[in-house]
Amino acid sequence: MESGFHSDIKFFGYENSDEVLDTVLDPSHKIEFVRIIFPDILGRPMDFTIPNHELGKTFQEGKGFDGSSVEGFVRIEESDLIIKPDASTFRVLPWSYHGFDENTIWREAIMFGDIFKPGGEPYEGDSRLVLKKALERGKKEWGIDDFKIGPELEFFLFPNDKEAVALDKGGYFFGGRQGEIRKEVQLLLKKMGIKSEYDHHEVAHGQHEIDLKYLSALDMADSSMIFRYLVKKVARMHNLYATFMPKPLNAQNGSGMHVHQSLWKNGKNIFFDPKNTYQLSQKARQYIAGLMAHSGEISSLLCQWVNSYKRLIEGYEAPVYVAWGQRNRSAYIRVPEYQPGKEQATRIELRAADPSCNLYLAFSIMLMAGMKGIQNKYVLEDPVEENIYEMSKSRQKKLKIKVLPQGLKEAVSFTKNSALVKETLGEHVFNKFISNKKWEIEEYTKNVTTEFDKQVSDYEIQKYLPFL
Repeated sequence: MESGFHSDIKFFGYENSDEVLDTVLDPSHKIEFVRIIFPDILGRPMDFTIPNHELGKTFQEGKGFDGSSVEGFVRIEESDLIIKPDASTFRVLPWSYHGFDENTIWREAIMFGDIFKPGGEPYEGDSRLVLKKALERGKKEWGIDDFKIGPELEFFLFPNDKEAVALDKGGYFFGGRQGEIRKEVQLLLKKMGIKSEYDHHEVAHGQHEIDLKYLSALDMADSSMIFRYLVKKVARMHNLYATFMPKPLNAQNGSGMHVHQSLWKNGKNIFFDPKNTYQLSQKARQYIAGLMAHSGEISSLLCQWVNSYKRLIEGYEAPVYVAWGQRNRSAYIRVPEYQPGKEQATRIELRAADPSCNLYLAFSIMLMAGMKGIQNKYVLEDPVEENIYEMSKSRQKKLKIKVLPQGLKEAVSFTKNSALVKETLGEHVFNKFISNKKWEIEEYTKNVTTEFDKQVSDYEIQKYLPFL
């Protein structure tokens, strides 16, 4: 990937369509195409590209597309939809493309957009709209100005998209290979205005992690979509394949997405209270209690694939039990230790989600479950600092520790009866999501026997590896 771009290009931080058009239509920048991105109901990036001369018209009128061809969108008889790009999400990809003709060189830019029906009404199947509505409700009903998110995104590097073969024997913080791929990803993200905080080799062989610096939830969902794209892009340029599949390897840890989160009001982190244990405010405790109380019904949104539940088994550091603590990494929620002078960093870390979920729906339901706890003043049980994996069933019962769903089928059975999830997603997305997951479960059951309930099957490698 050659760069060679002009130093005067502004790669991110646009405020309006006029500013975007000035940059795109400047011939010295060679931005010939703009890629418009949106998630389907499963969180996969859908995109199409327009030439630069179409951008002005697209800002004004939007661009039509066939919604019936997108997973979980509309029926064939109501297929026409329109997407209008959001200028504030405009970013220039920080590399050049080269054709076989040495004089054919161009750049591309990317933008997210809002989806509408032909009559101009917002399209209720748009995942970004679901998150926007959740954030609007938080502001309107509870006065929450900001919902900050900081995800830890894990992934594997393999030789190709057909074989789950680890490329190293590394472990947590040591002995790995391909660290330069993590660095290249971060440098490209930095040029696009997306900051990282940390990178390292993870526990499993061939497994990596890059943590993104916290952002507001919608910005983070968009940024994480770009992150997943760039990880795959850079790996491909090194003749490797990157995957966010939750559990590609047996006898190894799977890939999780620990999600750090906090609520803000009037510029202050309302999770912080210096007088309480762990420096957690009463609202933070109620928020945690909300996430825990609704853990079963929201599980299918945080861990949305059959393969996700091969990760959520004992012995591989993934949370199986619904408990919270500060030092307990077997718990559903961890509270990072308070550091004096860093009140703004007070947060909770939900550890169950994986990086292949629909980020927009996952962030929406986390917020709404937590807010339900605040709204109804849920009481938080005492923290558990013991290793729950080694705890007796009787002690688990005494401490009121619940277990997360053991498979997608069980998770979906909780979700389909959840008033919270239906209210958060809206009827259209809720019904489409449930239908899609039921179909996935049926297909899996046809092809895989119960002996693989806790093992990764060849079917999963063939089905999930190529696109996750």
